[in-house]
Amino acid sequence: MKIKTPVWIVGLVATLAIITIPIILFIPDQSPALDNPASALPQRPEETNHAALLPGPYASGAEVTRACLDCHPEAASQVMQTTHWTWESEPFEVSWRDEPVTIGKINQLNNFCISAQGNQKSCMSCHVGYGWEEGAEPFDFSNAENVDCLVCHAQTGYAKGSYGNPAEGSDLVAAAQSVSLPTRENCGTCHFNGGGGNNVKHGDLSEALYYPDATTDVHMGAYDFQCIDCHQTSDHQIKGRLVVDNMVIDPAEQVACTDCHTGAPHTDERVNNHTTRVACQTCHIPSFANDDPTKMVWDWSTSGQDIAEDHYTYLKIKGSFQYASEVQPSYLWFNGNLDYRYLLGDPINPDGPTLINDLAGDINDLNAKIYPFKIHQSFQPYDTVNNYLLAPITAGPEGYWTNFDWDLAFELAEAVTGLEYSGEYGFTETLMFWPTTHQVQPATEALQCADCHGENGRMDWLALGYPGDPLLWGGRSQVNP
Repeated sequence: MKIKTPVWIVGLVATLAIITIPIILFIPDQSPALDNPASALPQRPEETNHAALLPGPYASGAEVTRACLDCHPEAASQVMQTTHWTWESEPFEVSWRDEPVTIGKINQLNNFCISAQGNQKSCMSCHVGYGWEEGAEPFDFSNAENVDCLVCHAQTGYAKGSYGNPAEGSDLVAAAQSVSLPTRENCGTCHFNGGGGNNVKHGDLSEALYYPDATTDVHMGAYDFQCIDCHQTSDHQIKGRLVVDNMVIDPAEQVACTDCHTGAPHTDERVNNHTTRVACQTCHIPSFANDDPTKMVWDWSTSGQDIAEDHYTYLKIKGSFQYASEVQPSYLWFNGNLDYRYLLGDPINPDGPTLINDLAGDINDLNAKIYPFKIHQSFQPYDTVNNYLLAPITAGPEGYWTNFDWDLAFELAEAVTGLEYSGEYGFTETLMFWPTTHQVQPATEALQCADCHGENGRMDWLALGYPGDPLLWGGRSQVNP
């Protein structure tokens, strides 16, 4: 026997459907916003063929610059407003000095080659100018013809030589006619070789990035990013500031993953919840120096000995080294600024390592995140009477690399640095923090939960300010999950 459905039930179902279906259709989507980083990438302008525009001949780099300025009259003055030209920050106040100070390669120390002032012949080859050689007449920072257009724009026939002048054999006509937007080769010539060699300084910037595959750097390898795609530029001001040469950096001047990605790019909300206190780089750069080793320790005290030399362990002119590959970063709180930067003449720390830079931020700082860092350790010279670090003159006919005479090298530096040398020196430990931001790995290589949490996790939770692994004790930090 077939049972008929009452007409009133059919009517009720139809009425409910009419009411509820539109409600369901118009409920706001609560799922995470779709991450579409490609939409934020800049559109590169169409290149101009300069072959007919710059016929030459050119007898000097300055002649090339004059030709460039015929069509780009503002370019040199724009460059001269940048730290690529000044090698110095704007003056600012710090708590431990009475007068405003500046920071930059022009006047401060690091714990690699110590000071650009000690080896102008080589160090100034990475300046965007021609002929920076302090002699009878100082380098003219106001002369537009001293600006080197080719170092950033030439794609063939050009290399920098002593004091930033064109290297011997450079084909200036070919170089001028090849100019285009800067490429990884232009930027990398200097930035990949900071500290005196490939990948010495940063650990995440090496010549492997000239022609990388996706496993070396997913952005450059898989998608052929050029440096300027992230370090976007306006009027020659290049976005992205290095924290070792600045105390406080305006976030608008810095490169961030969220320039292209959303703040919650993952489909798993548990992962997205980490992004308020954990930097993207922490999970997506699980190690650095994966292709080329990087210098982790530099001991100047052993230099000057006639023993077997090897690029990765010992050089007479520089001392002993320790290099490492596939290095697990050190994880530290960081809000993008510095609490301290060692300034020329500051006292050393007699009770432990002297910090060349000290990071701002801790667990209680709502603007701080856990970031990955390379920490470089050095043993470098200091004045045992005046109790400050010394910057020797290393290059030149009387420099340390010629005579291996530390006393003479420090005496020569007095006129350059303005620091008095007492005649007594020793060597002291210093540390310098370098943020790890390049060589982003494919998502499949990102850190997983067990890499940080659990018995064998890589995080030192106590050092970060937690009472233990948050996953194990089920608690929360003082400011955030």
